[in-house]
Amino acid sequence: MEPQGRDEGKGPVLHIVVVGFHHKKGCQVEFSYPPLMPDEGHDSNLLPEEWKYLPFLALPDGAHNYQEDTVYFHLPPLSGDTKCVYGVSCYRQIEAKALKVRQADVTRETVQKSVCVLSRVPLYGLLQAKLQLITHAYFEEKDFSQISILKELYDHMNSSLRGSALDGSQVYLGMSPRDLILHFRHKALIIFKLILLEKKVLFYVSPVNRLVGALMTVLSLFPGMIEHGLVDSSHYRPKSSVSEDQSLVESVSGAEEFVSVSVTDIDSSALDLGVETAQPATESSGNSSEGDNHHLKPPSRISPESSESEWETLDPSVLDEGGPQEAPSETEPELPETFDSKPGTPITVQPQAVTGQGGVTQGLVSGLEEDQYGLPLAIFTKGYLCLPYMALQQHHLLSDVTVRGFVAGATNILFRQQRHLSDAIVEVEEARIQIQDPELRKMLSLTTADLRFADYLVKHVTENRDDVFLDGTGWEGGDEWIRAQFTLYLHSLLSSALQQDSERLLADYGAPFVTAWKITHNYRVWYSNKHPGMTAVTPGHPFQGQYSVADVKLRLSHIGQKAAGGRDALRKQSHVMSCTAAETRTHTLILYCWRTALCYIRSCFFGSLSSMESAHRRSGLSGNQCETGWQVYM
Repeated sequence: MEPQGRDEGKGPVLHIVVVGFHHKKGCQVEFSYPPLMPDEGHDSNLLPEEWKYLPFLALPDGAHNYQEDTVYFHLPPLSGDTKCVYGVSCYRQIEAKALKVRQADVTRETVQKSVCVLSRVPLYGLLQAKLQLITHAYFEEKDFSQISILKELYDHMNSSLRGSALDGSQVYLGMSPRDLILHFRHKALIIFKLILLEKKVLFYVSPVNRLVGALMTVLSLFPGMIEHGLVDSSHYRPKSSVSEDQSLVESVSGAEEFVSVSVTDIDSSALDLGVETAQPATESSGNSSEGDNHHLKPPSRISPESSESEWETLDPSVLDEGGPQEAPSETEPELPETFDSKPGTPITVQPQAVTGQGGVTQGLVSGLEEDQYGLPLAIFTKGYLCLPYMALQQHHLLSDVTVRGFVAGATNILFRQQRHLSDAIVEVEEARIQIQDPELRKMLSLTTADLRFADYLVKHVTENRDDVFLDGTGWEGGDEWIRAQFTLYLHSLLSSALQQDSERLLADYGAPFVTAWKITHNYRVWYSNKHPGMTAVTPGHPFQGQYSVADVKLRLSHIGQKAAGGRDALRKQSHVMSCTAAETRTHTLILYCWRTALCYIRSCFFGSLSSMESAHRRSGLSGNQCETGWQVYM
């Protein structure tokens, strides 16, 4: 098969694919343009081995329950390429009797089909908007053999998207952090920190469009993540070709490799910020010109539950070109008084113009396109997957030894029931985060400064929620404003980690969290190189400051919200139990009525037999004859 990487000049859209549901074969590809297999026709059902799950992703579980919906998904790169393939699929169903041309394999009352775009660029919302119109027109034809509109879609998308820059107006279309904050409130920050720790995070909700929307909106809070941070997010193999060998990890693109350590790898004595968990590049590179090969050292003990079999090393020669990480200046700039005076002081963040220095360059270590701050962080690399939607056929990836973590979405309840395979389950409908490990819950416990930050976001969003003119495009309280606040939060966290007195500055982020974060893959990659933009970032939590009465009220309010969530869960459980009890009482009453009716029928029946026996005796029949007559009757 011709490698996908040779088609770079053809445009951002790789294929237009139609997936249908066959009553005997299940989900299958019915049309592809250009053909998925170069030697096959447009109507071939054959798929590349790497894309064997495409039909189940394009036509997700429970699709028959909805008239139409949209799903985002990621496919692994084909042989010869190294970048993720982004998929957007719009599916609909139509009554079979409404078709003008009914094919022989249509045996059900409804026909389900999905039209999907496989793209090299992560323009989810833009592709969805175009695809919904075409899917509607395709179904309005009522003749699925009319494929000319699909070929026109392929040509139109490649001509309109060719050479277009990945800017926020296109990339973030359809992603609303404002709605996310309104729904999750302070828990949005918990999810943000959860992904920073590279944990196994599962999002769960139906329908699937709501699922992928919530998951991708969370990722849009990470600067540059949607644009440049997902190119290595789908490096996995189908179940039939999954190997226990760690050689799969080595095939992932990127300059050098790192791995992370699970929560259980942190020694209890290391929960102090004074414990050094990562060495700067000055020490790791050492005298690289003289041939020394210093490694980034792991913690002293490795948890048997960790999926990584060994630590991978950083070649010092990779860092020679960029130079070692310079030690922070001894004359640390004083923090502005606005950070120390009042904890509730608003922070004004204006969008920065993209200048020559603010552009992106190829990261020496991460292999990603990075800005001057070293962002996006290399989270979704080296076996940490991002799967906006995960089909049931991909369930094995949750326990695959080559997958060190994931942020995935699922609509099938079987994923949620397998709680031991995930570190956290985000139930979108209830805005609830389920975390089994008490140590992880401790790491994600929000500090006072974090609560101030979250409260600041919630207040600005809720104050403008009834403004008919604020549709998410406004500044303060709008989508871009929220992303700017999380950018400031992350910049401040990274800047604080570079300071000599980082223990004091990082305490506002939570000591257990910082200790765990400093041994993650993304932190080690970022810390191993210097980033010129960080010199202009003020270290320290954006909402650091002295405690006040307002903080006590905020903490009590936070506890009250958690208790309210528990009460809601208990109320739902009580409702289920009461419904179950009511059903039990109903069943008991029905059973009682049946027994009463049977007893009445029996009494009437035996009463009739007694009358018959008396009549027979009066007519001169013997007892034996009566008994024989009873036995025959029975």
